[in-house]
Amino acid sequence: MTTFDAVLPLVTQVLHEHASGLPAIGPLLVNRDLNGRIRLIVEEARRTDPVVMAALTSICDQLQQRLGPHAYPATRAVLFESDMTAALDGATAFPLEGFEQVRVVDRLATESDWAHIAPESTGVPRVVFFSIKGGVGRSTALAATAWSTAQAGKRVLVLDLDLESPGLSSALLPAERRPTYGICDWLVEDLVDNGDAVFADMTGSSTLARDGEIWVVPAHGRDPGAYVSKLGRAWMPKMQTNGQRESWSQRLNRLIDALEARWQPDVILVDSRAGIDEIASSCVTGLGAPLVLLFALNGDQTWSGYRMLFQHWLNAGVAEEIRNRLQIVAAMVPELGAPEYVDELRELSFDLFTEELYDQIPPGEIIGERWNFDLDDEGASHAPWLIRWHRGFAALRSLHSRLETVDAQEVQAVFGHFLNGLNNFTGSEISPS
Repeated sequence: MTTFDAVLPLVTQVLHEHASGLPAIGPLLVNRDLNGRIRLIVEEARRTDPVVMAALTSICDQLQQRLGPHAYPATRAVLFESDMTAALDGATAFPLEGFEQVRVVDRLATESDWAHIAPESTGVPRVVFFSIKGGVGRSTALAATAWSTAQAGKRVLVLDLDLESPGLSSALLPAERRPTYGICDWLVEDLVDNGDAVFADMTGSSTLARDGEIWVVPAHGRDPGAYVSKLGRAWMPKMQTNGQRESWSQRLNRLIDALEARWQPDVILVDSRAGIDEIASSCVTGLGAPLVLLFALNGDQTWSGYRMLFQHWLNAGVAEEIRNRLQIVAAMVPELGAPEYVDELRELSFDLFTEELYDQIPPGEIIGERWNFDLDDEGASHAPWLIRWHRGFAALRSLHSRLETVDAQEVQAVFGHFLNGLNNFTGSEISPS
């Protein structure tokens, strides 16, 4: 019985067996529809070529036999398009390994597009805080980073994009300083060209800043209102007046650009949704962030989750576009057995990057765009930035009051190694002195 994971390997196998006929077919799209069924898309001009039609008939017969329910009947397995570019519109597409002329078009039921890596943003640095699972201290680390950056006299813009589990704003803003609206409100209002009505009152200033400023854009406003109903519409694409479709990721970028122009921050910190979903994909791959922090606990769930994501980038042919933006963070390093814990986490992280994202060349050598690193290279993506577990920072609920009384020495003890890594990235002092 053929299942989903076997489909593309079997397609590859069939196309290799018909390699001699592929040049006549020309550009070929392997279209995987919303149900996971395979069709081929070929240029309309090839329809009248008997050599091409014979090759396509043979290929489709084999696909029907080998793919079973994941293939269309051979008589309906080919679509002819006059504009092959239009056939790619709104879909994830990636090369089929081993074939220069063949691309896979993956139709997804969600706006999630982990295979599209946005170019690095040209404005101020954007740092995304991401984790495969929740409960790893990601939002706490972001709050501490904002506090430390502001202590160094910088202007910080914080976005709570964990829309389905909001809470970062309560860590940085007292109740009386929370704005009327939030990101979810803007996304919904923007669908009806009413975003300006909420834009001016969706940012709150934190009292935690001393020498600098912390501006917080929460997931929702002071009164969430009909939040569940709004959330169900927040990531809708928008049809512009010129007929063009704007994805929710593009809309989000437009919002961040406007916030950056309004507040002129030195750095933008983004709290991403955990897991592999639409919101997370936009944060990790769609915002053009030059640094994506991958929070990790030393457990099977962490490494299996990141491996699935890395393999997806590798299979989609975009690994080289994203890998140098990634940085592993060892979250909540235990007080007891810390050296052993960190050593094991480093080794597992190294294995993951080596097997999935690093090039197969001698460690430490850079050949053109190809790169690799030694296990102990502190500048490598796999080398973890450490955050130590501390009882006083374990509960996000009390973090605002905690940061009101915390001193730089205590923050340095818990987050120092992590903040030093951010210092090296931004080229400016954000770690407490």
